[in-house]
Amino acid sequence: MRERQRPRTFTETERHLLVYCKPLYGLQLAAVDRRAIAARLNEIAAQSGAVTSNRLRASLSAFFAWTLRQGLLDANPVVGTGRAAEVSRDRVLTDAELKAIWYSLESNDYGAIIKLLMLTGQRAGEIALLRWTEVTEGEIVLPAERTKNGRLHFVPLSGAAREILNTQYREGRTFVFGRSDSGFSGWSKAKSELDARLRAAEHSLPHWTPHDIRRTVATRLADLGVQPHVIEAVLNHVSGHKAGVAGVYNRSLYETEKRAALSLWAEHIMALLKAVKIELCHCMRN
Repeated sequence: MRERQRPRTFTETERHLLVYCKPLYGLQLAAVDRRAIAARLNEIAAQSGAVTSNRLRASLSAFFAWTLRQGLLDANPVVGTGRAAEVSRDRVLTDAELKAIWYSLESNDYGAIIKLLMLTGQRAGEIALLRWTEVTEGEIVLPAERTKNGRLHFVPLSGAAREILNTQYREGRTFVFGRSDSGFSGWSKAKSELDARLRAAEHSLPHWTPHDIRRTVATRLADLGVQPHVIEAVLNHVSGHKAGVAGVYNRSLYETEKRAALSLWAEHIMALLKAVKIELCHCMRN
């Protein structure tokens, strides 16, 4: 397969099969049926959006087509599963929506992941499968094989982000999140429960996904005056300032600028939350 694909395409396919499909690893090949595939595609759609789900579906279909040619299976379980409707998204969460989501999160893995996404702007799958070996006192270090663009990525941690990681149980575990030490899954159920709590608190938000948080962080960093090339570095994008020839000659990781940007953003988030606490205290006194 590597010989028939461009390097970037192969990296994406490898990511689909080795990362997104990891929850299926405990099943025998013949036990990976249409229901299991459909459930996983729905999970990825809820976690990372319709486009990622559909790309994963294509990679899985190609893989199972290969198993047919090898005589390992008699049918492709991807056939008959539905494609997610791809809609161009530009959803950016408001300050009020960020506050509502934060205060509606429970003290569990999903809650910690969503808060880390808010504070760092990273991809949901990269945080959900975060390993303790990738966490240091001051930053997260994602190896090239764990990032979408195949590049080593450093994520500076604000004080608020460090506090969240410090509350996670570490002894004897490989992954930061997940009940069975295999990374977090269960996005659809957790998101549905969060939406229900938001509605119960009279915070019925228009449809949003965890990936919208990443877009929100990028947009709001720009609003705070952070330069575009620094925002790209925070998000680990290779478009724009780091694409093409510029990317070959500009190898700067902008570590200082990234740390300053994420600290500024964390201060903004904490100020929002502090404002809510002040409002609540004022209401209680009255």
